[in-house]
Amino acid sequence: MPEQPGFIPPHGGYADLLSYQKAEIVFDLTHCYCERFLRRGDRTIDQMVQAARSGKQNIVEASQASGTSKEMEIKLTNVARASLEELLMDYRDQLRVADLRLWDPGSRQALYVRKLG
Repeated sequence: MPEQPGFIPPHGGYADLLSYQKAEIVFDLTHCYCERFLRRGDRTIDQMVQAARSGKQNIVEASQASGTSKEMEIKLTNVARASLEELLMDYRDQLRVADLRLWDPGSRQALYVRKLG
């Protein structure tokens, strides 16, 4: 007799999600970036680290919620995306105020970094 799924379908397994793995790398690198390039006391540090953390943690929460509520899974996934978009804007702001160039998505440098992740 085939095994019947329980009342609550399988959920979790976020560590196997590519989105989680990449968000974890983004969090770790953001933490290192802030320690290395920003001055202590700069509020941007808290903002950037919290946006990176929120992106990662909301993927975890969405994965857990997937067993009971697809609506909540989608909402939390959207929160993760919004947090990571906020972080991206912080990085772009950092480049702009430092008068540094943003790499084109197809540039050699950007492609190299993407392969790392």
